[in-house]
Amino acid sequence: MTLTPALFLDRDGVINIDKGYVHQAAECEFVEGIFDLVKRANSLDYKVIVVTNQAGIARGYYTEAQFLDFSAWMKNEFSRNQAHIDEIYFCPHHPVHGLGEYHTECDCRKPAPGMFLKAQAAFNIDMQASVMVGDNISDLEAAIAAGVGHLNLFISNRIDRTITGIEQVQAKELQIKAVTSLSEVTLPSI
Repeated sequence: MTLTPALFLDRDGVINIDKGYVHQAAECEFVEGIFDLVKRANSLDYKVIVVTNQAGIARGYYTEAQFLDFSAWMKNEFSRNQAHIDEIYFCPHHPVHGLGEYHTECDCRKPAPGMFLKAQAAFNIDMQASVMVGDNISDLEAAIAAGVGHLNLFISNRIDRTITGIEQVQAKELQIKAVTSLSEVTLPSI
């Protein structure tokens, strides 16, 4: 059985500008370069997998059905831009602020690796050859725990945020590449 590399993407802050609990098309503004990055991954036969914590579901701000509708819309927007997302994995839980069934400690909420491991099993992914792009250290910690070989901390210049000193130290210790443009993400050829 042949292993396939994947491009793992966090959603809010990497695919769309993080405006806080985005779950409707009208709220969505795509990050510059995201369609090109996904097209590049597609051309190299990478699986493209979104791994996203969705505390807004846990907090009751929107439902899983609303999230799934938005995700279908988002995948369609990628298709309209000649880019393909293979799957979107999401964690609807929160160990502190979750309501009802969503108030739980789980193995899918990043920095836990659960979403990555589900994707690995479903798509026969070569984790060491795979790439992760996240905008928080917890995204990369989850990728490390799952054995992802290439790590990118994305800090968009479109938001009022810079890499903090602590993040710089953590990124160096964890061998994470800091990028300010999605065009800087390297996708090793297979």
